Formats: sequence, structure tokens, C-alpha cells
Amino acid sequence: MDGWRPRPDAASRRALLAATGVGLAGASAGCVRRARNVTTRDPAGPLSVTITTAVADYDREGIQIARRLAENLQLVGIDAALRTVSREELRRSVLVNHDFELYVARQPEFSDPDFLYELLHSRFSEESGRQNPFGLTSRRVDELLGRQRRAGREDRPGVVADLLSAVAEECPFAPICVPEEYRLVREDRFTGWEEAHLGDRLGYLGLEPLGADDLRGVLTDTLATKNLNPLSVEFRNRGVFVDLVYDSLGVLDDGAVRPWLAEDWSWEGTTATVTLREDVAWHDGEPLDAHDVAFTYRFLADTSREGGSAPAPAPRYRGLVSMVEDVDVEDRRTLSLAVDAEPDPGVRAFLVPILPEHVWEGRTDEADLFGFRSTPGTTEAIVTDNVPPVGSGPFAFADRTERDRLAFERTDDHFSRGDEGLPEATVERLLVTVHPRSTSAIEAVEADDADVTVSTLEAYSIAGVTETDAVRLLTHPPRTYYYVGFNARRAPFTDPKFRLLLARLLDKGWLVEEVFEGEASPIASPATEEWLPNSLAWVDGDPVAPFLGDDGEPNVSAVRGAFERAGFSYDGEGRLLARG
Repeated sequence: MDGWRPRPDAASRRALLAATGVGLAGASAGCVRRARNVTTRDPAGPLSVTITTAVADYDREGIQIARRLAENLQLVGIDAALRTVSREELRRSVLVNHDFELYVARQPEFSDPDFLYELLHSRFSEESGRQNPFGLTSRRVDELLGRQRRAGREDRPGVVADLLSAVAEECPFAPICVPEEYRLVREDRFTGWEEAHLGDRLGYLGLEPLGADDLRGVLTDTLATKNLNPLSVEFRNRGVFVDLVYDSLGVLDDGAVRPWLAEDWSWEGTTATVTLREDVAWHDGEPLDAHDVAFTYRFLADTSREGGSAPAPAPRYRGLVSMVEDVDVEDRRTLSLAVDAEPDPGVRAFLVPILPEHVWEGRTDEADLFGFRSTPGTTEAIVTDNVPPVGSGPFAFADRTERDRLAFERTDDHFSRGDEGLPEATVERLLVTVHPRSTSAIEAVEADDADVTVSTLEAYSIAGVTETDAVRLLTHPPRTYYYVGFNARRAPFTDPKFRLLLARLLDKGWLVEEVFEGEASPIASPATEEWLPNSLAWVDGDPVAPFLGDDGEPNVSAVRGAFERAGFSYDGEGRLLARG
């Protein structure tokens, strides 16, 4: 039990729940119900749904969104339960096993609209991983996803606008808001914090030490200490440490993909000729060459290496790798990659971590781990904890203590060292400790026990930050958004009208103020301003799914009417019935 009790201002809501005869089970005992995994099995009976979300220790904002949605569902006659799980179990349930109805989570990437290809294309609907967890199958969306990849620079914005409109109509998920990204840093030990985003590798390179030998980070998430597999969806969200341990051909810098492990590349049509940097070695001393790069792309496309009954693609980087149609090694430093996209966005395929063939080639067998329920075709590559990780990046793994700390050492012969065109690691060690909450992470920086909060700070903690000459609160362009996802494989979520009506039970503006304390922006579409058409921009409210109510409270009469017009009906006790 997580100790949830009704808010003092919720008396009217509770009275209405009691009047309709559908109260939240367990509310009087102060407990969130952890219950059903499927909708009601009686096709003519009252509709029941379960909302899955991470426990409050992992995501305070996410569980508050889920609770409010559950309350609103109850108010309009839908029996709703919360299923709270650990963060890794949430990702496993949703992304691997597709065992959910609705869930609340945070999407980690939405800078370039091509991320929607991985997120929504029907070719991925039955695969496990970040790709299409909703199980959406829409010919119109598929067509537009393909067109935006093939469109030239001038035509692409128009195609993307059509795509975003089609996604809004299908409503496989309801985007809620973009939270501000705050991190606390010490400026008496390092300068240069503002040069790059602290959500990826470049933020930790090129810093200017003020007499410091070590860079001390603090995390509020234990997952990175348990598992260092770059392919794991359960343990990986945004991969700061993957970025620092593994090199990729390119790096995202100020919105553009620039050469990194690649010294250069050139395009002829949709085929890129890539030249690698000279004398690159893996952290175990083995040489890195073009064969490792070719292996990586082929392996990520099929981790069984054609040893299974069907391809077993890696559950991460699927959308990026799906761009690559062919890889040919020309010599030790040169290879060509043919992609099914224009160079922009095709160059984004260069952002996957390059893996050492001699480490990963033996991880192709079907996974067989005690206590781990995996889908057919899951290989050892997907479930290994990959400790110690062997990469070629600017930092090498040193040691760890699970749930407590991570340590990395600088790779002194990394190609960025001494290259005036690239930022380099300027400290000998990167030491990361785990603190359970944003408040204790802030205290660690303020007490000079840490130099940076690697994790973003939760909204509730920002008011408690005290800035000084030594301690500064940084903001970075947001790269994530909160959303409610629907499992379109299961009735009644197969119906886009039903999904859209559920989205209209979310007062996003109210959630931003009450849950995020104003430290977020409500959204109606998962796109940055650069790509967002005016028709989907948030002005005075949600242009796609306007809230059926006011000030967070649903208008029950209006909601009932909307459901009835969509073909649903209510019983004599005010409960919404599943359609037969």
C-alpha cells in the first residue's frame, strides 16, 4: 500500500462517487487497489479498466496523473483500478509483454518526428520493445510515417503536419505535458555546464575543472547500477552512461547529427560512405574496425543472427536500425550504409551505440533465466546485465555497487583527447552515487558531496533549491513528455473514438498546475515547436481532446452524452457498459 488518501478538496468528488455507486475500491481504507489485468470479461457487463504506473518512489508525478484519471473514470461510470509496479516491471509489462490496458509513463525522445516511426508503425505492433507498444495498426499512419522519411527537406514539414493530425485522430496515446528539465550543479568545481545538454554524452565532456580530478554525479534511479545493457528496455530510458561508454558513428549536437566515431561521411542518394577514425580500440584493448560497425547494425536487426525461427530484433534502437537496408564493409576503416530515407532524417541511424563483435557475437541463444518471463525469440543479448560493459567511449567502466554507486575511468587514448574539434573527458574519473529522492540529491550538491544531479529534478523539489555563488540551478530544453498509453490490441481500446473520449477526461492544464506545480507545459501533440502545425498548438486549451469539464472536474452529464453518441450505454446504476 502506498498510503494514498483522498485530498481534502475532494469531498464533492467522493459524494458523487458514492451517489453513482462506483467508488474507488479501498479509498476508505486509504489504499490504492492493485487489481485486474484485463477489462471486464462479460461483454455486456459494466466496463472495468486497470491503469498501470510506476510506484511513487520512482515517479511521483506519474502516479498522481494515474490517480486523477482513475478518479475521473469512476465519476463517469467506469470502474477503474490502479496497478502500481516498479519502474522496470512497468517497462517489462508494457514494452515487452504488452500486458496492460492503460498506462502512464514518460516518453524519452521527441526531438525529430521520425521517432514516431518506431513508436507507431504497424510493422512493429507485435514486437517487444519501445516500438509501437500500443499495437496500433493504421494504414494511413503507416503511409505518412513512410512518406516523412522519404520526403525532401522542403516537403517534410507538410508531411509531418499531416502525420501528426492522423496520429491525433487515432489517439493511440494521449500526450499530457512536457516537464521542465532542471539539474543542480556546482560552479566552484567546474565551469562550462551550459555548453551542452546534460541529458547525453556531450554534457559531461569539455567541462573546465577548477582543481577537481573527479566528476561527482548523483542519480535518483538505481536501475543503472543493476544493469548496463544498452539494449535493455527495462533498465534503459535515456542513456547518459551508454553514451559515455559506447561510441556511435555520429552525435546529436544542437539538433544536428555530427561525426563522432566516424571521421566523416558523404552521401550519394540515400547511401552513405562512412570513414572511421584511425586506431580506435575497445576498452579491453581489441581493435575496433568497420566489421564491428557492420556487425552492430546486423545484430540489432536480428540478435539471433538468423539462428531463430524468426528475426529477433533488439528492443531498443529499432526505429533507427530499421532505416538501414544494407551495410557493406569496404576496408578496415570504410563502409557504406544504404538507408530507406533521405539523408535527413536518415543520418539519425548513425546514433546507435557501436558494439564489439567479439563480446556480443556469443549472445544469440534463446534466453533462459530463472524467474524471467520473456517473449518467444528473446535472446541472451536482450537479458544480459552486460557487466562489465566493453565499449570504446571516452569513459570505461571501473566498478559498481548495486543500488548504491557506479564508477568510470577516463579512456586516455580516446580519439577525442587532443582533437581540438571535439569535446573531451577532462577528469580522471566519473563517480556516481544514488540518492532516493530529488530532495536528497539536491542536498548532496549543496553539501559539496556531488557536482551535478545527473537525473532531472522532480517538480516538487525545485522550490527547495537555494542557489549561491557555488550552486546553480540549470534548465535544459526538455526532451521527454508524459502521456497515457492505450493498448489498441484489446477491446474497447481498439476503438479510436473510445480512446479519444478517455483522453478528454484529462484536464492537462489543471495537471500542469496541480501535479507539476507549473513546471511543465501542456501539449496536444508529441512534437517540438519546430514541427508542430498551428492546428495542434496549445493556445487556450487542447485543440484535439478538449477536457469535458472544468478545473479538473469532469462534467458527468457531458461525458455520458459523449459516450452514448459514440455507441455506448449505461445501466440503471450509472455504470458504462461494455459493448457486445
